[in-house]
Amino acid sequence: MRIGIVGCGFVGSTAAYSLALFGIPSELVLVDANAECALAHAEDIQHATPFAHNVRIEAGPIERLAGCRIVVIAAGVGQKPGETRLELLGRNADVFRAIIPPIRTAAPDALLVIATNPVDLMTQIATRVADLPPERVIGSGTILDTARYRALLGAQLEVAPKSVHAYVLGEHGDSEVLVWSSARVGGLKVAQYAKQFGFEVTDDVRARIDEGVRRAAYTIIEGKGATYFGIGAGLARICRAIVADERTVQTLSVVNPNIEGVADVALSLPRVLGKEGIRATMEPKMDEAEHDALRRSAQVLRASLDELGF
Repeated sequence: MRIGIVGCGFVGSTAAYSLALFGIPSELVLVDANAECALAHAEDIQHATPFAHNVRIEAGPIERLAGCRIVVIAAGVGQKPGETRLELLGRNADVFRAIIPPIRTAAPDALLVIATNPVDLMTQIATRVADLPPERVIGSGTILDTARYRALLGAQLEVAPKSVHAYVLGEHGDSEVLVWSSARVGGLKVAQYAKQFGFEVTDDVRARIDEGVRRAAYTIIEGKGATYFGIGAGLARICRAIVADERTVQTLSVVNPNIEGVADVALSLPRVLGKEGIRATMEPKMDEAEHDALRRSAQVLRASLDELGF
């Protein structure tokens, strides 16, 4: 399968590297406003393929996306000194208005995978600009937050993260919701597993894990300036599920007609993902406090959309 990436900064280039190393596409196309940067990344990643998988990698203008079944959009602008979050959103919306129509012309059958932050709002904007059904415009959402949650909880319980089934829902941001009430390890509730094997999951432990998940990006950015390895791997994971029609459950951001009484807002819920995009959305079991938190998260996003005029 042919996959395109638009925007070859830290996130886009790392996603490209992850896709190539995992051997997910047969062909990979890199597009960036800085054509020399895209070409350099294409050549550099191509030189890694003899150690991994045979993936053909090229760079070029948007027209080279022809034939792509997936286009990952990681393009956007950085925040200027003194610029408000809403002003930044407006400028990134302008970027999407400029690039999405030619992407749709070049690759009309492609699913769009959105990585640009703030990813929920940019997914909402992309869905409208592309004039596509919501199931074909997929934001990376809380896929990385969920991975962080499972990793920290697995470490606390001394079990592999892949055996932990727990979700982060809502906004990919400060209002995200770690769902504890339905978290499981090997079919057991977390509290049951902890009691059976002598581990502690106290309120303090929960608070520490919550803080670790919620503040992870801030810590990483403070240390090295940006986050890209985790989300690069996450974007590759999304693409693999589409290419292989895996129908796996992932926490992804898609425009919802209604969530907790809040209309028309993109945020993350557990979704079944396959070759045609989102096949189904699950409604996880939550307690009252978690329902309230998810409603507040949706309201936060809806307020920003209202300010933008969406």
